[in-house]
Amino acid sequence: MSVNSITPTRYSGVAIALHWVLGLAIVGAFVMGLVVHEMPFSPTKLQLINWHKWAGICILTLSVLRLVWRLTHRPPALPVAISQAMPRWQHLAHHGTHHLMYLLFFIVPLAGWAYSSAKGFPVVLFGVLPLPDLVAKNEALAHTLHEIHEVAAFGLMGLVGLHVAAALKHQWIDRDGLIDRMRPGR
Repeated sequence: MSVNSITPTRYSGVAIALHWVLGLAIVGAFVMGLVVHEMPFSPTKLQLINWHKWAGICILTLSVLRLVWRLTHRPPALPVAISQAMPRWQHLAHHGTHHLMYLLFFIVPLAGWAYSSAKGFPVVLFGVLPLPDLVAKNEALAHTLHEIHEVAAFGLMGLVGLHVAAALKHQWIDRDGLIDRMRPGR
């Protein structure tokens, strides 16, 4: 059997790096959004809003890279023993959660960017690169986009929590080693 015919059991290094960097960035941007939301208006709040926007654009960029990588590099199949042990509803939850997370990887930052545009506050990446407005200034639209951004962000965090809970279940309850497929440096 040649090396090329062996089915990989782990994700590639690029996929692992994108997974963890994107995951940490999403959680960080979410926490920053919560903190900023509760702050009184101040120069510090304005700076944190900019950082939140920059994080969102970086998350959007990483999401594009991750999707392209995923479409061009087939992920390893679930090990047969694990796949056979999972009830149908877990297979559906596994695939549904991943598909919804990928969708929200795009909806959350795009809704935030469009919200900023509709409020009349352009996104200037890292304070030097002005990005185009996605929509014209419109207060009513801004309100709707803010709601979409917020609900989608909470939805994404719920799915991230479900994803983490499932990984921990496989690690500590099933003890099937599934988490090793995405663990860095192994």
